[in-house]
Amino acid sequence: MILILKNRATDDQIDHVLQRVEALGLQHHLSRGTYRTIVGIIGDEELLREEPLKAIPGVAKVVPVLPPYKLASRDAHPDPSVVDVSGVKIGGGNLGMIAGPCSVEDPDRMHRIAEHVRASGANLFRGGAFKPRTSPYAFQGMGIDGLKLLREVGDQHGMPVVTEVTDPRLVEVVSEYADMLQVGARNMQNFALLTEVGKSKRPVLLKRGMAATINDLLMCAEYILSQGNMNVVLCERGIKSFDPATRNLFDVAAVPVVHGLSHLPIIVDPSHATGRPDLIPSCAMAGLAAGADGVHIEVHDCPEEAKSDGPQALLPDQYRELFSQMKSLAELLNKTISPVSETSA
Repeated sequence: MILILKNRATDDQIDHVLQRVEALGLQHHLSRGTYRTIVGIIGDEELLREEPLKAIPGVAKVVPVLPPYKLASRDAHPDPSVVDVSGVKIGGGNLGMIAGPCSVEDPDRMHRIAEHVRASGANLFRGGAFKPRTSPYAFQGMGIDGLKLLREVGDQHGMPVVTEVTDPRLVEVVSEYADMLQVGARNMQNFALLTEVGKSKRPVLLKRGMAATINDLLMCAEYILSQGNMNVVLCERGIKSFDPATRNLFDVAAVPVVHGLSHLPIIVDPSHATGRPDLIPSCAMAGLAAGADGVHIEVHDCPEEAKSDGPQALLPDQYRELFSQMKSLAELLNKTISPVSETSA
């Protein structure tokens, strides 16, 4: 850790800072420059976590050398993590290809969509049983009945299922039916929810908040990891922007940035990022080219009848064509689209 002192810090203040560091059993290195005086602290930074160093007279700024997300950082885990979702691997060269409608709907439609995306090559099926919506009057999901239907569809078509959990009180029941728990963008900083999914044994798909920095995202992942659940997959789904041309700003650079900072896998969601089916293929390919560990795409066989987010869904034939392109790119990048485990069928 480095302490940057104020320009006019007195000798007494500097001495006091050094004494506080020594009192913690740490070593220090004092460097006096023309405009700044810097104190380098040598030792275990964990001893300093609870110390209000910035409150010491004369201290202008405290700069940690190590990231605050200890468990999520590459310092703690240099090799990329591989998350196993009921046999489907994500990370370390394995791609998780998630597809399905935004919301769980009627059984016939769910089975038709699952059949299409499974035949195209998707290895994880998604659908929301609980839907946090901007408007309280919008469709909020089918709830428990939706979970049961999603499980039935996943089992019949041999696909692990991903669904969102919106409330800490729902974690246990959602875990009974889902192979992977999704924490949506609106709940990324719901720390009570993060703690509960961290206590669960299910893999977690953590979406980046609409106004969250990459550091925010990794700190939220740390909440889950700190509870003993190391099976976390991050998702770049677009962030707020001033430009109305797309639903959100697709921050494709977040993928290599996260890989440089963390061992956790990260996938991209061009459906929510763009909100435009015509842009989904190019953004999906861009995400894979940037190093994403998978792609999350909404698919619906009749978008105009969708309960939610129909305008951003691909038709099954469009998804099949895109998947063929993504598969070719994956081969070029020496990535493997993780096959669905035979035990899932």
